[in-house]
Amino acid sequence: MRVVMFGYQTWGHRTLQALLDSEHEVVLVVTHPQSDHAYERIWSDSVAELAQAHDVPVLLRDRPDDEELMSRLKDADPDLIVANNWRTWIPPQIFRLPRHGTLNVHDSLLPAYAGFSPLIWALINGEQEVGVTAHMMDEDLDAGDIVVQRAVPVGPEDTATDLFHRTVDLIGPIVAEALDLIASGRTDWTPQDRSKASFFHKRSIEDGDIDWTWPAEDIARLVRAQSDPYPNAFTHYKGRRVRVLKASVSQGIYGGTPGRVFIREGDGVVIVAGAEARRGRSHGLVIERVRTEDGTDLPATELFRTMGGYLTRGA
Repeated sequence: MRVVMFGYQTWGHRTLQALLDSEHEVVLVVTHPQSDHAYERIWSDSVAELAQAHDVPVLLRDRPDDEELMSRLKDADPDLIVANNWRTWIPPQIFRLPRHGTLNVHDSLLPAYAGFSPLIWALINGEQEVGVTAHMMDEDLDAGDIVVQRAVPVGPEDTATDLFHRTVDLIGPIVAEALDLIASGRTDWTPQDRSKASFFHKRSIEDGDIDWTWPAEDIARLVRAQSDPYPNAFTHYKGRRVRVLKASVSQGIYGGTPGRVFIREGDGVVIVAGAEARRGRSHGLVIERVRTEDGTDLPATELFRTMGGYLTRGA
């Protein structure tokens, strides 16, 4: 098959590599220009450089909506478009152009976690597994019929970084299997159950600002979901931003006002957490390691040398 690829960052890079390793011909690659967005500077293997290294023509676009792109796509005469981590909507005149349509590869177990940053949202929400889905594209984002889907478990200490590495390794095999199925003439794909669908927005720095009224279990997952190299979860102490690198749920039950710097436990310092903390029925969050505004990493016990005071949202 003649294949056009739309993709960006490491997800797109892995997809393109799988296409290049296949028996199919990659005739055009469309990718985004490099971005300064915090979440796009990480996992940023270059799709354009990989394509150029294999003499595949490359077009750089923020959006796929210009006449030159449409003309190049028609000239490429693709049997299939394969997309992964394309950051804007692909219109019907493009995804319907190839003979076999467009295969989209998405790093969630669709229909859940359509949209953006699915691994981070899934970890925050305590999901027991994550995965990758290859599906045929239709008018609704991430809603088309499923061709191949694979899952991996989420461990109790896993970070978003762990889950990234575990799921990105699924891309190559999933793309290869999906291509074989499509090339064989199969079209009996599995419709998504839209009653189980969820759709999430792109992460921003502000989404990492810790809300101390959340249960400690949820905050601990947020910290793991915002692991390096992602922008870390953070709070404010005495007017300065503090990034939380490592945290866990306290052994003890602590009552009081959410955000209170309360007591030492184990290797860290307990922060009162949870909307019902005033009733004395909630675990706190044990902060174990932090990063200060100047980039210094240190044990939380060195930052919170005396108990008392509050961690807050905003400066």
